[in-house]
Amino acid sequence: MPEIKVCFNFSHNYLLSMELSFEKKTMERFEQLEAELQTLKEGYLVVNKRYAETLISMKQLTSSSLEAASRAAVAAEKSAQAARNSADAAIGAANEKVLNAAMAAAESASLSAIAAAEAAAASSAAASAAADAALIQADETSAQASAEASKATFRATTAAALASQMSKHASEAIENVKK
Repeated sequence: MPEIKVCFNFSHNYLLSMELSFEKKTMERFEQLEAELQTLKEGYLVVNKRYAETLISMKQLTSSSLEAASRAAVAAEKSAQAARNSADAAIGAANEKVLNAAMAAAESASLSAIAAAEAAAASSAAASAAADAALIQADETSAQASAEASKATFRATTAAALASQMSKHASEAIENVKK
């Protein structure tokens, strides 16, 4: 019978050592997983911080784009008014005695029309930037800013077209005097 006891003790000790080894390996793996989780958590915080900073930058871009579009629209409208004034002066002065002044006024109307067209192009570019920012941010404020920038572009384009018409009228008046 003593042999069986020795054999039983050996099996029992062997099982105990296997159980301790398994427990040790399990704890090591658990610690590895804990470290990986901590690394992922830190990475998430970095990405989240960068994302928040990017959103702030995009909101500033949207706001700046709206302001640029609005200012370009105002510039186009003022250029159109300058073209109108120059065209009126050219048409009013369109007689042979003051032909040079009329031609200068017509040229001024033409340059004002070009300035209005450039302002309309600037407004369009700003509206495009605002629209891009709105797509990225997908929030209501950005969408509203994009819509406002688009309206400013419409105003600028309308003003540029008006300035072009005024320039054409001034040129026609000069041509009539020359004939």
